Amino acid sequence: MLAVCPLAHTAHMDLRELTEAMHAFVAAKGWYAAGSPRPQTPRNLAASLSIEAAEVLELFQWGERAATPELAGELADVALYLLQLASLSGIDLEQAILDKLRLNYARTWDSSPDAPLSPGAPRVAGDAPAGQEAAGRATE
Repeated sequence: MLAVCPLAHTAHMDLRELTEAMHAFVAAKGWYAAGSPRPQTPRNLAASLSIEAAEVLELFQWGERAATPELAGELADVALYLLQLASLSGIDLEQAILDKLRLNYARTWDSSPDAPLSPGAPRVAGDAPAGQEAAGRATE
């Protein structure tokens, strides 16, 4: 018997509402129950998030564009796992995003297209060792 989606007529939701809807879906499938064949542990969710992100990349494997419906579906899978992992880990995702944006505004990156990405964490302006430029990836 197919379950009826309670969100059939819902147009827009904020992160809190999306997280609640995701939890309701997972609970309805029985995946939070003890002995579930799909234990919803942070490790399993992180692995699933990574797998879904790889599926996004796969859509671009042989070109610069991906079909919009397929891309939308894979991005939604990534978002759902992200919401669930953050929620079960006790992370306020909205606040974490705001904090990360503030941090990124304070960072500088080498703007040269030929500059190699430095290994490890990107550096915040002014924290490079003497004689070295601060170079890093845009987010991390």
